[in-house]
Amino acid sequence: MSASQLKAQGNKLFSAGQYGQAVECYSKAMLKDPGDSKFYGNRALCYNRMTKYSESLTDCQKAIELNQRYAKAFYFQGEALLGLEKYDEAISSLTKSLQLATEQHLFFGDEISTKIKLAKSLRWQRKEQHREKEEIELQTFLNGLIDEKKKSILDAPLSRPADEFDAEMDCRKRQVADLFAMVDERRSKREVPDNLCCQISYEVMRDPVITPSGVSYDRSSIQEHLERVGHFDPLTRAPLTHNDLIPNLALKEVIEDFLAKNEWADDY
Repeated sequence: MSASQLKAQGNKLFSAGQYGQAVECYSKAMLKDPGDSKFYGNRALCYNRMTKYSESLTDCQKAIELNQRYAKAFYFQGEALLGLEKYDEAISSLTKSLQLATEQHLFFGDEISTKIKLAKSLRWQRKEQHREKEEIELQTFLNGLIDEKKKSILDAPLSRPADEFDAEMDCRKRQVADLFAMVDERRSKREVPDNLCCQISYEVMRDPVITPSGVSYDRSSIQEHLERVGHFDPLTRAPLTHNDLIPNLALKEVIEDFLAKNEWADDY
């Protein structure tokens, strides 16, 4: 079989969910034509479905080496990095994929955008878990200090009944517990509304501008898009120039108010 025939056979096997056999077909195709980046990209996709993310990364890197404008290779690389919980690298690769897909007018931009949102959400969750761990350690430390204080008081001559000291220390522990319960409740409500995030960077907008189509973007993101990708709205594809961007002062006021009340959002 020729390389193209092996690729076609691999595609059929992939569609049937037979990823291991598809990998074999793509591997044989590579031996016949090692310079075709799509063979590596297709095999990387199979590896992702098999959760063999390290193998996928190797193939993606080779595919990108062969074709630096291979949007899907960057996408598959982002998927693999997500699977390995390397969220910053995943976001970078997926963002590159979205840029290339937009430039080449490919029709899977929404899929990439969804993956970028997922990567940023998972990165945020990991940061929250780290903060929660630190807060638990702090609460444990404070309770330990209270216990040490209680012991030192009880070991010394008492100026009042021991049960009064017990009650006072127990009250201190309850106050600490209540304080951290309030922190937990506030953390559970930490979420930035989608309308405050840029549709390009998916980060909180600092200088929102509105386009003629009614879509708002962060100024720096949309200007970079216009300069690097083309003079069109990335969502509607309508013609767009720098002169069409109008400051969205109402939205900026809402964002500034939100950030003032939710300082954690600076790290979102």
